[in-house]
Amino acid sequence: MPKKIMIVDGQGGNIGRQLAKMIVESLPEAELFAVGTNSIATSNMLKGGVKNAATGENAVIVGSRRADVIVGPVGIVIADALMGEVTPDMAQAVGQSDAVRVLIPMNRCETLIAGVGNTSTAELLEDALAKIKQAIS
Repeated sequence: MPKKIMIVDGQGGNIGRQLAKMIVESLPEAELFAVGTNSIATSNMLKGGVKNAATGENAVIVGSRRADVIVGPVGIVIADALMGEVTPDMAQAVGQSDAVRVLIPMNRCETLIAGVGNTSTAELLEDALAKIKQAIS
């Protein structure tokens, strides 16, 4: 049975769009769905090739129960991150999910991740894809 991978992103959804494109190309057998914290992020992830997408807090909560893998910027597990777009309930749902979480360590939103130097976003996304592949194999 294909693994269910949920991408969560906010703001402009650019990280989610890039992840979607990479996952669609590399793991066509995966059941990929996206949840945006706002409609712009959701729309952008659809442009990355995601076929199923939703927007908002309840979609994150429900998706977190159904996903085998959850991927997105580290802010998706921090209440009030992404300029306030991640609600406490969203962060809790992702954090308490039984899914494997693959978090992209972005040094933004007043959260600094130790060990993340000048790594480019492209390098971080490639590493995230490698971790997703490992999680579903």
